[in-house]
Amino acid sequence: MRCFVFMAIWLLAGCGLYAQSEQLAKNFFDQGEYEKALKVYQKLYEGNPANPVYFNGVVLANQQMENFEEAEKMLLERLNRSANNPSILIELGHNYELQNEEEKATRFYDEALQAIESRPNYAYSIARGFEQYNLLDYAAKAYEWAMEKTTDRNYNLQLARIYGEQGKIEEMFSNYLDLIEDDMKFYGIANREFNRYISEDPQSEANIIFRKLLLKRLQEDPQLLYNEMLSWLFVQQKDFDKAFAQERAIFKRGEKSLQGILNLAILSKDAEEYETAEEIISYAIEESPSRTFHLQARHFLLKIQLETTKSGDYTKVESDFKSLLDEYGYNTETLDIQIDYANFMAFSLDKKEEAITLLKSSAEITPGKFDLAKVKMAMADILVVQEKFNEALIYYSQIQNLVKNDVISQDARFKVAKTSYYKGDFKWAKTQLDILKSSTSQLIANDAMELSLLISDNSLEDSTQTALKKFAQADLLAFQKKNGEAIKALDSILINHKGEKIEDEALLSQAKLYEKEEDFKSAEKNYQIIIHNFNDDILADNAHYFLAELYANQLQDPERAKSLYEQIIFNFADSIYFVEARKKYRMLRGDTIE
Repeated sequence: MRCFVFMAIWLLAGCGLYAQSEQLAKNFFDQGEYEKALKVYQKLYEGNPANPVYFNGVVLANQQMENFEEAEKMLLERLNRSANNPSILIELGHNYELQNEEEKATRFYDEALQAIESRPNYAYSIARGFEQYNLLDYAAKAYEWAMEKTTDRNYNLQLARIYGEQGKIEEMFSNYLDLIEDDMKFYGIANREFNRYISEDPQSEANIIFRKLLLKRLQEDPQLLYNEMLSWLFVQQKDFDKAFAQERAIFKRGEKSLQGILNLAILSKDAEEYETAEEIISYAIEESPSRTFHLQARHFLLKIQLETTKSGDYTKVESDFKSLLDEYGYNTETLDIQIDYANFMAFSLDKKEEAITLLKSSAEITPGKFDLAKVKMAMADILVVQEKFNEALIYYSQIQNLVKNDVISQDARFKVAKTSYYKGDFKWAKTQLDILKSSTSQLIANDAMELSLLISDNSLEDSTQTALKKFAQADLLAFQKKNGEAIKALDSILINHKGEKIEDEALLSQAKLYEKEEDFKSAEKNYQIIIHNFNDDILADNAHYFLAELYANQLQDPERAKSLYEQIIFNFADSIYFVEARKKYRMLRGDTIE
């Protein structure tokens, strides 16, 4: 027993020494000290010649020191002992390629490739050997030959990846489609790769190739998969009407599920393609017999009306809200509609007391705490609009107790801070905001950080916080949807507090209000002032990004948009807009998005 324990300890100690030596050799190699690495690897190899890591270490170190004959000698010995292992043939070819002897290298590469004829099982290791040295043509041939020789081998995934690296876009798309056609578990992998190449531009080479390939396959073999992929492609291109045609085909031929059509309606609405969204949801209403679905769909149509109806034309919206609630009743099923109706009355019709009355009735029929929290949140928001701040704060606090540790609770805490800020209690507001900087919701955390910085930056120079109080009042006017009054209030700040810390904040806030009022030229002017006069300040990246968006989407000046996105990439690497700016810059430049 003692002998056994002694032997075990001795073996473990030996393994530990080998591991330490191997790491030492690797460190020498990585640092470019190849002679030292070679000595350690040689010693390890002598002790354990069967270990491939030690063998490769000796070969690689010799190659780095240009001891090509020694490397060749070792490789040939290994080749003879291993019955012409094709992987060793590749290593020999590479050894000649390092010496610029292309003809000899090619001979060994071809010999390795020919081995697949008699031994298809070696295809994967041979292909990986070629890939190791970026010999993609050889690697692709290895996989292709193996699939020709044996029907039970599927290397579509490996081939698709290689085709992509080679720039063979059609072959890549085709292989990924073959993969998911055989097994839908590969859909996620394939879709990630499609996303690298497909852009919003329907005229890009990749988009055209993919569309033609899908249409050809659909014609030859009308599988639903190809309709689904065409729908996905059209969504990426923001061609929602074309995507709708594919979703109708899927619905008619599939399992009669409206989920795809519903998802498309939501995407269309989010992209502000309101007419298409209305057409899609109206079709869904016609096709569905479900009473509950009809309620949800008509609510969706009301949301589109709220987005598209101009102020002063709200009579029909109000009538539609009333008729829908009269038809379905004021109950838990229509709770979200009741909340939206109350918000519409308060913010658009200036019927705040009626809205509060409706929400109080809604609260009485709401058993669930999350639904009750939503009702109380709507009530509190309206109380803020009425400037009944203390009552609003009570409701926000109740929400935090109702749904502790939920995002709704964090949102309520942020609104406590915002309400305190509106009423000029900046100290308490900042206390709440500093807690929220670590919120699990990135959006709330970012908003909390921005408001906290606004308060602290504009409290240092001015202990009376005069400018900050005026800015908070302008912010409140904007929340009350009194955009014209808010713009005037910010004008007063820009005139009377010029040169103070608040100036760039006022310019940015006013620019966003100008955009809401569709006064894009005034917004452009404000952003340009920030860029020219405050380019070293914290809002410079915001101004660059918002102005780029303005040029790209409203002022139809893609070149100026591209220039601003580029400035964010090179000058504001830590900006929260960096990733989006890079993506949009590359799209405008016509790059493949990865």
